[in-house]
Amino acid sequence: MTVITKKKSRTHFWTYWLPIILYAGLIVFLSSLSSPGVDFITIFPGFDDKIIHAIEYAILAILCYRALLHTATADWMRYAPFLAIMASAMFGITDEIHQAFVPLRQADAWDVLADGIGASIGVGMWKWMFQLSSPAPLT
Repeated sequence: MTVITKKKSRTHFWTYWLPIILYAGLIVFLSSLSSPGVDFITIFPGFDDKIIHAIEYAILAILCYRALLHTATADWMRYAPFLAIMASAMFGITDEIHQAFVPLRQADAWDVLADGIGASIGVGMWKWMFQLSSPAPLT
């Protein structure tokens, strides 16, 4: 491995993978609290928690997708959307299992579903935004 490759590898870690680690740590920290301590304005009674889960995991999936696009080999890049969604959804499952052991919290399968839907929407929106902003291929 050359010095340039090592430097590029380190830069990719700090730029693309460290944000995922920090954001995942934030999710674990917040889910370890017995009570979030914040009252949200109720817009959709009974669904506000699910919307927050979807947004939270959309962000995680976008971060994963972004990291995969910039660090994966060409063979793996075509799987980047699927891998980002699956990694985020699997993290959501482990987070719900973790919440089952936190006092005053409970694991909820509907939260896992909201996490997966949010991850899918996040990656889909990210792909759509960049398709709009990239120039059309020359034919």
